[in-house]
Amino acid sequence: MTVSLPLAGLRVLDVSSFIAAPVAATVMADYGADVVKVEPPGTGDPNRHLKDTLASYPKSSVNYPWEMDSRGKRSLALDLKTAAGRAVMHRLVERADVFVTNYPLEVRDRLQIAHADLQALNARLIYASFTGYGEQGPDAHQLGFDSTAFFARSGLLDCNRYEGQPPGVVMPGQGDRVSGMALLGGILLALIQRAQTGKGGHVASSLYANGLWSNGVGAQAALLGAFLPPRPPREAPRNPLTNTYRSRDDRWMQLTIVREDRNWGDFCRMVGRPELEHDARFADMAARRANGAALVTILDPIFGADDWETWRRRFIEAGIPCGLIGKLEDLATDEQAMAAGAVVATDNPAMPRTLAAPFQIADVPARRAAPAPALGADTDAVLAEAGYSAAEILALRDGQAVA
Repeated sequence: MTVSLPLAGLRVLDVSSFIAAPVAATVMADYGADVVKVEPPGTGDPNRHLKDTLASYPKSSVNYPWEMDSRGKRSLALDLKTAAGRAVMHRLVERADVFVTNYPLEVRDRLQIAHADLQALNARLIYASFTGYGEQGPDAHQLGFDSTAFFARSGLLDCNRYEGQPPGVVMPGQGDRVSGMALLGGILLALIQRAQTGKGGHVASSLYANGLWSNGVGAQAALLGAFLPPRPPREAPRNPLTNTYRSRDDRWMQLTIVREDRNWGDFCRMVGRPELEHDARFADMAARRANGAALVTILDPIFGADDWETWRRRFIEAGIPCGLIGKLEDLATDEQAMAAGAVVATDNPAMPRTLAAPFQIADVPARRAAPAPALGADTDAVLAEAGYSAAEILALRDGQAVA
């Protein structure tokens, strides 16, 4: 039996670029929405080219960022800098349910796609906007990327900095995709509200707000005037039971014993040092904190004496939480990723497996990903659905409003 996808019949205009805002529309397409990706003629969304232009993107013959972030969408090449292009956009808005954009505020005004412009055309429209730092305030007009707004401004980089060391550098897109899920959540709430009131609304999210939310423990403490100094080195941790250790086969593991009162004795027996349980240096939580460096000195050679797989079994048998610090090279053979639905099969021969949205709906499988659209591949079809005749479409092409 074919299952009806929950967003079937929903019309979405994705007038955004790069990653954070577009992925909200990607997941809507996964679950049945008709998503039209509106791109400038000629170059299209810059995300089409990031794989080849950014040094921090792994190189592949497959344009995997574009395929992953634009699956399920149709492409309309539309020049919003022209009056004819803006008229096309306004006609599309009249029949749309959701409009997604991350264009800067001044660009939205210049292109006549600000919330006020489009609300006047369609009172039921959900207008979803995404910015670096928010829609208001002294930095509202400042451009932001996940490295600057999500990680840097939010304090995430500084919170993860080790004492005496500079902040680390993040890989691209790590804050974008989770931020896009926040925008998606706001859109879905607005759709529920519309069903109750009949009116559309304005949903907004930002990289900065999502970075603060992700850094919630430190950020909320900071609002109360509570702070921690930079992290001490691994060899002298604040807590040796929430520390990293290396196995004999050179795999790092993250030990995370939160319930020390329950697990300390079991841990000592698991590592073959039962006498440590009552060692005065480590007998209670305060003592272990004060003598963390000494405990690490004891544990390092113990963990280094066996391979990760041996330790994994021991941790499971003892009921003590510890996780392998994964390498991306592990993902292709990770059975758990497939079993949990985090990695799924596609209908795209160039990319047989892809990352799924980070949730599942029971008995409602998402669409299998097909190849992402070529630039302007659906221009004629989208315009025809909006009521343009073949002659009118030709005139728009001749005037370079569409491609």
